[in-house]
Amino acid sequence: MPIGTAVHERTFALCESLNYREWSGYYAVSAYESHHEHEYNAIRNASALIDVSPLFKYMVTGRDAARLVDRIITRDVSKMQIGQVFYTPWCDEHGKVIDDGTVSRVGEQTFRWTAADPSLRWFRQNAAGMNVQIEDVSESIAALALQGPTSAKLLRAAAVADIDRLKYFRVTSGSIAGVPVDISRTGYTGDLGFEIWIPAERAIDVWDALMERGRPFDVKPAGMLALDVARIEAGLLLIEVDFFSSRKAMIPSQMYTPYELGMARLVSLEKSRYIGQRALRAEHQRGPNREVVGLVIEWTEMEKLYEAAGLAPAVAATASRTAVPVYRNGRQVGKATSTTWSPVLKQMIALASVDRPHYAEGTSVQIEMTIEAVRHRVSAKVTKTPFFNPARKTGTPPA
Repeated sequence: MPIGTAVHERTFALCESLNYREWSGYYAVSAYESHHEHEYNAIRNASALIDVSPLFKYMVTGRDAARLVDRIITRDVSKMQIGQVFYTPWCDEHGKVIDDGTVSRVGEQTFRWTAADPSLRWFRQNAAGMNVQIEDVSESIAALALQGPTSAKLLRAAAVADIDRLKYFRVTSGSIAGVPVDISRTGYTGDLGFEIWIPAERAIDVWDALMERGRPFDVKPAGMLALDVARIEAGLLLIEVDFFSSRKAMIPSQMYTPYELGMARLVSLEKSRYIGQRALRAEHQRGPNREVVGLVIEWTEMEKLYEAAGLAPAVAATASRTAVPVYRNGRQVGKATSTTWSPVLKQMIALASVDRPHYAEGTSVQIEMTIEAVRHRVSAKVTKTPFFNPARKTGTPPA
């Protein structure tokens, strides 16, 4: 049975819908109201406060901490500065992705590592013979994501921290309501945003301060349904939906490499040896057999199909995580794994795994859509992600 997070007392009181889901053994709000529209609009137009405490979190310290991180992740830790955050995958010996997450360098030999799946055993197995300590702090550290265009203004009002100089994928220390916190310029929405790392026993104090000081900035709590739409717009992948961990995959086709996930920019082939490097070098030479790309679906064709069925055009209120086939020239060439109507783009979009050579940008394909229990094929165009990429996401917010 799930348990509440460190701020469950607050999120439960605000959750009018009682619409929850289980996330890594915790209760996570799906939507606070009967519909997640207001929560999504907070992400894109104001500030949204999202409880992301169920993430797995690890502290890696000791003389060989940097060496261990460099052995596991695909990025070059020698280029990582103190106060910098890496988004990165890590792979098995065959170059297949085990998981992805963020690694923050908070000291010369101190790293905070987040993951979607439990990874303690894998980290410790690869730390054999090293002078390094790996502590699972998943329960002792709570995490809140503050996302949206007014999030920087809110933090300036609520936090004692150098928010003005906090660049994209950097982390700093400070305090909120007298509670020591780390604040990183990161998030899962593809918008301006921050993630706040808090001692779990003081998390409610921080939540209350952000909600109270956030009133002038239209802050709202947001749940997983709104987050799902935002992360698809941002082209961000979800484990066990858009790809599977190589440790959980049942068949080879469920395993993906970083190149197949569109993460080539996150793979360093020249750094010191790391797990999966040899396999990734070979794949780099031959090119990936498939790639996760974006699809923009032809809405006018969908309208005509609804009209033919005697119905008004309709889209689901929530993002779909049900995989559907993608075709080209009458043959299946992939599958769409996450599909949603984008309120900000006014388009139907999807993330899809497409076989070579059909994943080239601009390629015309078809995606399966079901209307009144009848399967149809609707035209779509392969596009690069992110679909939505505002300048404010990476820019320095004006004072």
